[in-house]
Amino acid sequence: MSTHKFINPGLKINNDTGFGNNANTVGGRFINRDGSFNMQKEGVPFWTKFSIYHTMLNMPRWKFISVIILFYFSINLVYTLIYLLTGASEQLQGLIATTPWAKFKEVYFFSTETFTTVGYGRVNPVGDLANIIAAIEAMSGFLSFAIATGLIYGRFSKPRAYLAFSDYAVVAPYQDKTALMFRFVSYKENHTLTNVEVVLTIGLQQLENDKPVFKFYSLALERSRADNLPMNFTVVHPIDENSPLVGFAFEDMKTADVELYVLVKAFDDVYSNVVLQRTSYVYEEILFNRKFVPMYRESDDGNRTILELHKLSESVEVEIPAR
Repeated sequence: MSTHKFINPGLKINNDTGFGNNANTVGGRFINRDGSFNMQKEGVPFWTKFSIYHTMLNMPRWKFISVIILFYFSINLVYTLIYLLTGASEQLQGLIATTPWAKFKEVYFFSTETFTTVGYGRVNPVGDLANIIAAIEAMSGFLSFAIATGLIYGRFSKPRAYLAFSDYAVVAPYQDKTALMFRFVSYKENHTLTNVEVVLTIGLQQLENDKPVFKFYSLALERSRADNLPMNFTVVHPIDENSPLVGFAFEDMKTADVELYVLVKAFDDVYSNVVLQRTSYVYEEILFNRKFVPMYRESDDGNRTILELHKLSESVEVEIPAR
């Protein structure tokens, strides 16, 4: 473990990140690239820490749709088995099945009609047991659809920043020195954020009383806010005597287990609410002697600016002059 003598001891340490500083208790990065915290909680029962509502709102769209569909088919399978195993299927009038499999299918589709309260009418319950089960199923059906509707609305109405970040940060020439840079963009059409603020924090390991600890520093930025975000935003941290990265090469970043913690906050007038998005860059995602290429151009008719989103992470090699 290096002592990282390059770091200015007069720099102000950020103790408000919420992360612990004991390097021996930290595994991997603090923040995943998608903005989620790289944490796993133990010590309490699963159902105590698990929230169905939060999980359903935050899971990927394909998983959400899959859960809804799987629940629909599974709950109807459960009710079908209840009809068959309790003998209530014998109290269903209108069944025309002549084989066990055909009967199973008829009862299953009767269950789907009852669960959705469609009720086509050919098959209907005539006994007390079948009517009780059908009544309970109909109630659970409209309650389930009400819950699903609320979850779908919650997912659609949840404020989101819709920001895409470059895959890498780069160390590139900047004025008469170098700077650490990355960039992000709002990728949705007709989705312009206002009052955009960027907070950049670096975490790195240092030796303190011969023990490795994490130290966090707030990085000064060339520009930390923008009134609007119609184009991309390149975040620039000048590496000067006031930077904890002064004198760092890639090997120093690797030894110090460097991680950049990015927080972007903005106001979205569509949601009329503040939105935020997090991401991070570890030392492996910081490229030296690279600079980003421009990602916008003038349209062919000269009347518009074309923002080329596919160039967000595109960079070229550049020589950093020796100082």
